[in-house]
Amino acid sequence: MSPLLRCLNIGGGYSVTTVTFIPKLGTLLRAVSSRTMSTTIPMSQSQSATNVEEEEDTLFEIINGKGVITLNRPRALNALNLNMVRKIHQKLREWESSSMQFVLIKGTGGKAFCAGGDIRAVTESAKAGTTLYQEFFKEEYQLNNLIGTLRIPYVALIDGVTMGGGVGLSVHRLFRVATEKTLFAMPETGIGLFPDVGGGYFLPRLGGKLGLYLALTGHRLKGSDVFRSGVATHMCSTSMLPSLEKDLISLNSDKPQDIEEVLKRFHSQCSEARNPFGLEDRMNEINKTFTATSVEAIVQNLKTSGSEWALKTAETLSKMSPTSMKITLKLLELGSEMELQECLGIEYRLSQRCSEDHDFKEGVRAILIDKDQNPKWKPDSLEGVTPDIVEKYFSPLPPGRELKL
Repeated sequence: MSPLLRCLNIGGGYSVTTVTFIPKLGTLLRAVSSRTMSTTIPMSQSQSATNVEEEEDTLFEIINGKGVITLNRPRALNALNLNMVRKIHQKLREWESSSMQFVLIKGTGGKAFCAGGDIRAVTESAKAGTTLYQEFFKEEYQLNNLIGTLRIPYVALIDGVTMGGGVGLSVHRLFRVATEKTLFAMPETGIGLFPDVGGGYFLPRLGGKLGLYLALTGHRLKGSDVFRSGVATHMCSTSMLPSLEKDLISLNSDKPQDIEEVLKRFHSQCSEARNPFGLEDRMNEINKTFTATSVEAIVQNLKTSGSEWALKTAETLSKMSPTSMKITLKLLELGSEMELQECLGIEYRLSQRCSEDHDFKEGVRAILIDKDQNPKWKPDSLEGVTPDIVEKYFSPLPPGRELKL
């Protein structure tokens, strides 16, 4: 059984009206942090560093037998680029084969753990005919797989914005600590992509139709909702994160149960952790309307329901790429019966087809480049996305291009 299945922490349902998320995604990805608020733990004599390596975009430290990774691009909300992916992958391989007790990963800047990947560079690569878009997705998914199968414990402190690539850096392991500032979303259908980095694997396992709802609408989960949904396993108040890090670093153990005890202690002190699930009142309606086997039927269910929430949700879906929604629905259906490695292989095919086709480039143009918030999808209707089009996305890549894990 996978680590995710062993530790999912499902809460009640959902409330909150659906928010049109895509314009806000552009704002988040363009955001510039005016200052860096590093939470690197001071090293005392009892916590002396055996090795410290500092890079411009990623910090690696070994403190008291623990490997600490700090994502260090605060002005870009710690978004991943290929250079970061390669360095983290190499370092995790080194640490896994050494006597490292466990790994702790966090972000710097006070606003984000990791807001995603460098999707603008990826789409520009596809347009220019270079291989960056092939390399980025392939190596990012290989990193996701390494994290999901790492032989030493791994603790992710997902404080602040956690989307896309940041989800892939955290959700596939046993320990994911959210704060009241955590903002989780998988809004890729609004830019012509799909919820990747293993989204096809973990989203169907969130319970009921919550994962599909999040995948199609890009709905944002905040604070305790990230925990109640099962995306996070524990909570800690932001103000207590330095103390949590200190206690984890001071722990002389590589046993998951000892790490769990530390995390539980801080979780019990977090008042936010006691909040009910914000979507509690919507859970039944989400399960009922998103149970359909086609996106068209989901939209029809929402319109038939007629509630204010349902109509706003249908309106949100009308703004998303029809192709992205259809391949996302099929991905989650397949992923619910697959292991993580199989899912990532399918997602790599989808990533390449999306990069080479129209909607992903158009979504990035409309949201991040021209910022007109008005993407022109092709096809522009659900009916126009035929089964043959969907099947093309899932079909094998040319020889030599499949993802190998």
